[in-house]
Amino acid sequence: MENLLKKEDPVFGVIGGGSFATANVKLLSVNNRKLNWYMRDTDAIEHIKQYHHHSKYLSSVELDANKFFITSDINKVVEESDIIIFAVPSAYFISQVSQITASYDGKLLISAVKGFVGEEHYTIAEYFHNVHNIPFDRIGVISGPCHAEEIGMERLSYVTLSSKHQEVAEYLCKFFRNHFVKTVPCTDIYGVEYAAALKNVYAIATGISYGIGYGDNFMAVLIASCFREMKEFINTTKPGTYRNTSLSAYLGDLLVTCNSPFSRNRTFGSMLGKGYSVHSAMMEMNQVAEGYYACKAIHEINKNLNIDMPIAEAVYSILYERKYAVSVMKKLQDRLM
Repeated sequence: MENLLKKEDPVFGVIGGGSFATANVKLLSVNNRKLNWYMRDTDAIEHIKQYHHHSKYLSSVELDANKFFITSDINKVVEESDIIIFAVPSAYFISQVSQITASYDGKLLISAVKGFVGEEHYTIAEYFHNVHNIPFDRIGVISGPCHAEEIGMERLSYVTLSSKHQEVAEYLCKFFRNHFVKTVPCTDIYGVEYAAALKNVYAIATGISYGIGYGDNFMAVLIASCFREMKEFINTTKPGTYRNTSLSAYLGDLLVTCNSPFSRNRTFGSMLGKGYSVHSAMMEMNQVAEGYYACKAIHEINKNLNIDMPIAEAVYSILYERKYAVSVMKKLQDRLM
């Protein structure tokens, strides 16, 4: 790893063809980083090469195709990159990674995935460490209140780069910062991954409430309660690590995901609150709401912990037990403060 940290101009690889993958490509391109980009959609690849924008995601964002190499060969990207960013939905992560036969030796792997994978409900850092035996000095996480749409539009954003090793986090920060992105190093790799997954669950809760018709006063109390619930879960599951949950990677990410019109999870929840079924809401969105999958993982993890999580359990009962959203939220009212 010391040799990689000495590289002043490492080659980046981005795995994924969705919004956040596209935003990372835009950001790294603006920063003139050497860049390889993998996506499986060959039609989208040709469209980007010809028209310099993605046909499906962040379609108004200009992408200078002369600044990166784009391919549907995932192994070529892994082989020819030093730092690899995984930006695929958690539901598809293992199926994508299982195609990789190229070696990860000497490479730094960054998760931009907001969720859990496998029956063990691993975070991505845990997955690479436990399944692929990648040491933690070669694993990083990118998180924070950084909606892909705003990065694409070059609106000021704050991105947290985490690693268990401070020098790795600081090394990564210098490649992502520019005039519209400020970077924050962090060593709480577990906390920020759990926070990134939990905030999507809570964004569904706020969306449901909005769809039902609750007002701003209730929303303020709900989000404050979400934050308390998030803190207790993170500190119980991953104790012993210094963390300030009031920082942007925790509270900031929760606030933007619960309140922003760009939030897919809030939009998904709003549709449920207005009476859509889970299936019909997913079909109409035509995008992945990560909170749907994270909610089940949190429920399973908490079976052995018994942490008091009335909001997360309320969302679970609506999503997986098909309980009536209005009734569930009415019962939840008495659990908030």
